[in-house]
Amino acid sequence: MISFDLKGKTALVTGAASGLGLATAKMLVESGATVALNFLPDDPRGPQAIKELNSVGNVIAAPGNVGDAASAEAMVSDALSALGRLDLLVNNAGTPGVRQPIPVERLDLITEELWATLLDVNLLGVFRCSKAAAPALKASNGSIVNVASTASFDGRGSTIPYAAAKTGVVTLTKNFARALAPEVRVNAIAPGFIDSNWIEWPEEVRRTSAESTLLKRVAKPSELAEVILYLGFGANTITGFTVLADNGLLLN
Repeated sequence: MISFDLKGKTALVTGAASGLGLATAKMLVESGATVALNFLPDDPRGPQAIKELNSVGNVIAAPGNVGDAASAEAMVSDALSALGRLDLLVNNAGTPGVRQPIPVERLDLITEELWATLLDVNLLGVFRCSKAAAPALKASNGSIVNVASTASFDGRGSTIPYAAAKTGVVTLTKNFARALAPEVRVNAIAPGFIDSNWIEWPEEVRRTSAESTLLKRVAKPSELAEVILYLGFGANTITGFTVLADNGLLLN
């Protein structure tokens, strides 16, 4: 495992109440950083995560909905005020918008509401938080790590709108790298299958997910968190790049 001494560093992790966001926040706190945890205001897992990580290090609650422009801007502003500076923004917050995947041929199930939700949270949320945090990140020569998906590259995901939104995250990553250079590095990670309850994949898909990768395994959130920390605090020559962390899924 990569080890960092992040004492004196700060981070804001969106969607940090569970899964990859929580694993990333935990690794940051364990490395000595002060971390603002974003979660939906009505998500009971948020306060639970704060309580859990408070026993490890310094954490700050940053409730807010990145899918809403005013809420996202206020959340980032409040987090910056509490942290005092910002060294890393992790744009992890996202939603599949559905509990079960929708086959591409079922266009009748793809609604305007689903499009609006996925674009607002998964794409515009990244833009909103990055824009709001940009001045603070420039001041600290910090970095941004966005969470994309293998769906960004092969167009396959839980739904057509999900894949489209995550494809947009890769484009945002490149353009924010251009916009915030030379002070801020901006990169992304594109996971494949993750060991989580993100969505209710059919049992056959879950059973064969590991076998469909070159490495014959499914990623743990903590393993992906390690990649995020590397992109955030190492990788000084890398910007505008999306790292495929999919156990070789797209090569198989």
